[in-house]
Order: sequence, then C-alpha cells, then structure tokens
Amino acid sequence: MTFEISNSIETDETFMRKALEFAQKAADAGEVPIGAVAVLNGEIIGGSGNRVEENKTAIAHAEILAMEEAAKFIGDWRMDHVTIYVTKEPCAMCAGAMVNARVERVVYGLPDPRSGCAGGALDITGFSGMLHQVKTTGGILEDECRNLIQDFFRKVRKK
Repeated sequence: MTFEISNSIETDETFMRKALEFAQKAADAGEVPIGAVAVLNGEIIGGSGNRVEENKTAIAHAEILAMEEAAKFIGDWRMDHVTIYVTKEPCAMCAGAMVNARVERVVYGLPDPRSGCAGGALDITGFSGMLHQVKTTGGILEDECRNLIQDFFRKVRKK
C-alpha cells in the first residue's frame, strides 16, 4: 500500500490509523493494544500489534515486530529512511532498538510520561550521547489511541 510521501499531519494520521488497526487486532487477541507500522517512501513495509502473550516473550512489542518485518523487506538492519508509527510512546527497549537501527523518525499517538522513552519519562531517541538520534513527533490521533488502551484495561479490570 503506497501513500503520498509527506510529513504532513494528514499523512501521519493515515499511517497512525493503520497502526490503530494493528492495535485493535492485538486487543481482540487479548494483548495490550499497541500497534505499529514501518513506512518507507510512503509504503508500509512492516506492521504488527503486540504479541507478548501469544509469543510468550517480553520482546514481542509491536514496534520490534514491525521493525523485524521492515528489515526483512529492506534486506538490511539499517532503517535510515524509515518512519515508525506507533499508537503509544515507545518504551526503553523499543526506543533503543529504533536508535540502534537508525530509524529516521518515530511518530506516536499517546504520550507516556511514566515510561515513555521518546521524550516522556526519558529521551532515548534524542539523547545526544548516542550515535544516532531519531526525530520524534507525538500526539497524532492521541484521543483514539488513549481510548483504545483505556477501553481495553476497563474490560480487563471487569474480569
């Protein structure tokens, strides 16, 4: 699926909606509803929702899985021109993976001031001591991303 290449709000919202689709699938499967897509030149080259429970591994976060698909598509671990769209601000593991993979940009929906690492609790993506910094945009479709997560945890608490 190819879209016009742009860093416009409209384009960011289009790709965030795709990430939200992956997040909804994760929620439907009983996973924490985080979704991510990897985009290169206006094309989605990887995407996933969280699969921690399904895969029985703490590293099966949506961002990591989307980046793995993207690396296979590119044929390299370097993601110099890739943008990752994710429904919630990346954790330390995912932010670190983005830095190590040299992701160009991360766009997230819901900020996470408690454990987000793209400027929330920490700024791993922009830390000047790293060999690479990831450009960051937050708050894209924030309300939709928040509602999905809050609805999921309301249902979990009712059980």
